[in-house]
Amino acid sequence: MPMGRPKAELLLSEDERSQLNSIARSRSISAALVTRARIVLAAAAGEPNSAIAQRLQLTRATVGKWRIRFLEHRINGLYDEVRPGKPRTIDDERLAQLIHKTLHTKPADGSTHWSVRTIAAETAISPTSVHRYFKLLGLQPHRSESFKLSTDQFFIENLRDVVGLYLSPPENALVLCVDEKSQCQALERTQPMLPMGFGYVEGVTHDYVRHGTTTLFAALNVLNGAVLATCKPRHRHQEFLSFLREIDKAVPSDLDVHCIVDNLKTHDTDLVQDFLADHPHVHLHFTPTHASWLNQVELFFSILERRLLRRGEFDSIEHLAERVIAFIKDYNRKAAPFRWTYDGRPLRAA
Repeated sequence: MPMGRPKAELLLSEDERSQLNSIARSRSISAALVTRARIVLAAAAGEPNSAIAQRLQLTRATVGKWRIRFLEHRINGLYDEVRPGKPRTIDDERLAQLIHKTLHTKPADGSTHWSVRTIAAETAISPTSVHRYFKLLGLQPHRSESFKLSTDQFFIENLRDVVGLYLSPPENALVLCVDEKSQCQALERTQPMLPMGFGYVEGVTHDYVRHGTTTLFAALNVLNGAVLATCKPRHRHQEFLSFLREIDKAVPSDLDVHCIVDNLKTHDTDLVQDFLADHPHVHLHFTPTHASWLNQVELFFSILERRLLRRGEFDSIEHLAERVIAFIKDYNRKAAPFRWTYDGRPLRAA
């Protein structure tokens, strides 16, 4: 007994069959498109709609729909049609007004910046839409970043001097990045730490007992990334001069020593100049003012801060100094030079 009207024969060209087989085997495109390709291939092989539906766990109506769609539009018919969607309720003029107010005005109540809700009330645009446009356009009025342009009249000369040491160090010489990390605090939390677990992070109390501070003097070897360091109780030119003597003892006598330092006054006192006169193989190179980021030892200080100082507990200054020196010894066993990738774009723009 016949079942329904006879269906139009579905024939495939070789190119269509190849494309459909490729779609049906794909694991990177949508599952819906893969299923539609399998429906067409099965129908072209003469398999009834009811059998295709049962095998692919679909309804007969779905199988019939994509069979007819393919007969009418071929492979292009298997792709989802673009739906027009709901028309825009915010025209270009209102969007331009939102952008202009966000970028060029301040709230009338004296606030320093717009929030999503305040600019939404000002422009009569819903907070949800404002948030969506802010995200789309990359507008972040709630955030700010600090900057400082150097006023050093010899900025370019000092910059070239320091970067030249990194990129093309002198022969028979050692390049060291020298600086002090002052105010390293020996802090002890008033209650035991709550350990990290599944679903929650490590917990520490907000209050602590201060056991004093120490100053870390460090010299980073640009060639291999190793750090020579010592902790001293104060941060004066006497301590800096003492550290220079430690560097001089640690470096082979047949090598020149080029130390990159910042413009702190303790680095350029009369006693320091006398030391340099007595040790002509030791040279100081000063970074431009407000450009301590040119000194690579700052990268090491950042590592030390993140991995030890920020969450460490120390019951005395001596304990803090021991932990810092132990950390540096372990760091030196795996030390590697920092890769200098700065290309100068922000400076050129400034």
